[in-house]
Amino acid sequence: MTAADNLHHQLADAELAAFVEAVRRDPGPSARELGAAGLRRAQRSRVAGQVRGPEVDTVSDLTVGPGDVPVRLYRHPGADRGTVVFLHGGMWAIGDLDSHDRLCRRLVHGAGVAVVAVDYRRAPEHVWPAAVDDAVAVLRWAHTDAGATTGTAGPVATMGDSAGGHLATLACLRLRDEDGPLPALQVLAYPNTDLTLSRPSVRAKGTGWALDADAVAWGAEQWVPDPARRADPAVSPLYAELGGLPPAVVVTAEHDPLRDEGDAYATRLTAAGVPVRHRCESRQIHGFLTLDALSPAAAAAGGRIFADLADLL
Repeated sequence: MTAADNLHHQLADAELAAFVEAVRRDPGPSARELGAAGLRRAQRSRVAGQVRGPEVDTVSDLTVGPGDVPVRLYRHPGADRGTVVFLHGGMWAIGDLDSHDRLCRRLVHGAGVAVVAVDYRRAPEHVWPAAVDDAVAVLRWAHTDAGATTGTAGPVATMGDSAGGHLATLACLRLRDEDGPLPALQVLAYPNTDLTLSRPSVRAKGTGWALDADAVAWGAEQWVPDPARRADPAVSPLYAELGGLPPAVVVTAEHDPLRDEGDAYATRLTAAGVPVRHRCESRQIHGFLTLDALSPAAAAAGGRIFADLADLL
């Protein structure tokens, strides 16, 4: 069996295999070489070439909460199961409202919810805990004032992918500890939960699977410059006391350097008495939620998360 044949066997469809093969062939400059500004330029260029997501009746940019956090609100007739406060991924340093616009549009239709996407402050300009502060502020606003804005009276959930999933976990922990209003549900797609990056999958899947573990390490360094802080429970939720948190959906991917820390987080939530729906998507890679236009298998994996959210709300 050739290397290409083996890759096709390991991944969920031919389109995903071709994508990973192309990245292996030409990975381009590293995150360390590009820096935050270069990574953001490259991402904006990729986003400009994407097909826009499904039409949504109302898309509005506004600021909310006492700190005037920028958000983008998506509303559609019949999408009334509740409101999802969405936190985008991007190694705490990249990603924005435009990078995840297609995903948020799909989420509105796939789960039948209003979506409030958060344009939280990013590293290296704003280090920990600025992004957590913004996430908490928007979740508090969503519980007190969002109904009049979103037009929904249903529950409030939070969702994030990758670093956004990590921020969702930290926001839930903060709200629990401050006796704040907790979301009804936390939906975590391939989340960071351990910024020490010490789990076996970081080594086993750290190169050649479209997310380089050193890029994650670079992002962690931007957001938490002091390495001694990265095992702090306020930074790495895998080390926190997890009792009293909202029910969770935790979905990881087989070929992802973050797989083990996400799986371990689901296990620890369960041990703490938190209701958890957990699965590892076989033959998938990190970032599949934003690869739907490329890969039917990635689109189907995303659809399963939307269905989980709709079911549990």
